[in-house]
Amino acid sequence: MRRFVEGMPDGWLTAHTGCRYAASMHSRETDWSSLLSEAMVPGVAGTVIRDGRLDHYVCCGTRRAGARDIVDEHTVFEAASLSKPVFAHLVLQLADQGYLSLDSPLSDYLPDYVPADSRVPSITAKHVLSHSAGFPNWRNADFPLKTYFEPGQRFSYSGEGFVYLQKAVEAITGKTLHLLADRWVLQPLGMTQSSFVWSPRFDTNRAFPHDAFGRPALSYKPGEANAAWSLQTTAADFGRFLLAVLEGARLRPETAALWLRPCIDVRHAGAQCLGASDGDVATGVAWALGWGLEPSQGIFFHWGDNGPSTAFTIGSVERRDALVFFMNGASGLSIMTDLIARYMPGHRPSLVWLDRVGLDAPVRRLLRAALARGIKEVWPEMESAGLGPDELLWIAQGLTAGGREEDSQSLRARISERK
Repeated sequence: MRRFVEGMPDGWLTAHTGCRYAASMHSRETDWSSLLSEAMVPGVAGTVIRDGRLDHYVCCGTRRAGARDIVDEHTVFEAASLSKPVFAHLVLQLADQGYLSLDSPLSDYLPDYVPADSRVPSITAKHVLSHSAGFPNWRNADFPLKTYFEPGQRFSYSGEGFVYLQKAVEAITGKTLHLLADRWVLQPLGMTQSSFVWSPRFDTNRAFPHDAFGRPALSYKPGEANAAWSLQTTAADFGRFLLAVLEGARLRPETAALWLRPCIDVRHAGAQCLGASDGDVATGVAWALGWGLEPSQGIFFHWGDNGPSTAFTIGSVERRDALVFFMNGASGLSIMTDLIARYMPGHRPSLVWLDRVGLDAPVRRLLRAALARGIKEVWPEMESAGLGPDELLWIAQGLTAGGREEDSQSLRARISERK
């Protein structure tokens, strides 16, 4: 196993005792610091699996901006929505053991969860895990908790659905998700530095969250488990989980196959589609039971985005390869295209569908230029790029974050003149 740790403040790279080291890999790793710097992300921790075996860790940067707390493979990150496939593994094990049926209505186990909604009684665990239950991602004033289409009709990403299934599982077993996950997934797979709730032991090596411009953001330590987003984990631990995915560990063979079998095609841009579809779009993406898929490529994937903490994982059972990366910055997903291309080159429908603003996007490129050269010099480029008011305001916020308040105010004045 190779283990690479690059500290962003000094740009040092070290191969530790007993590690195999490849010169070709060295040339690919040495630009990690600049990649993170451009994205304004303090640190990243990743695991690379090749041929069904742990190949190496990639750990770069710091646990918090301005400090020298170097990220390593045991640094605890927020998994965000990478919690969902871990929860799915728990649910599938419970189904294998006869605790629940994937095809039975969840209302059999948890009646009256959403009163006065005639479609809720037909929602099954399969609907929830494949994001076709009809719920919004999260309830709010515009989208109260109810179904917005017939379950199974189409894909629409929903954290609320996972909470519904969590509550049903807890009702069936009489135990909280935190305890269930420990017993059925985390402890058996050796994920000893992971939990769906916060533990004080994480404090000594945690990754602190940061906003889109690399500034410290509000930290949150979940006291209650949430199947959709609360998992705390490390690159090393999630690597163990990915090895279990490749092996189909702790699942019956037919269940392991079902886990990664397409349930529903994603036929629209964007993760949520509650209203009438805007068109029949060929995305090249489908959804299985807790995993996104690139069916034509034999790829499974998932992303995580809790705001100031981001993550991405991707793998192939056929090739027995998998990757996971955790970032302690809101702009972490902006480096995914560059990062995944290093290990899984080629067209990635999943990344196209997610449509996150990459490092080469005009808005990011022009922010970097304005920080380096000032708004007066860069303004003509901004005008010719045709940036909208929201993009210009984002650049103004970035200038403030970068200590260029005068330039920020100048840009805000130009935005106002445009109105």
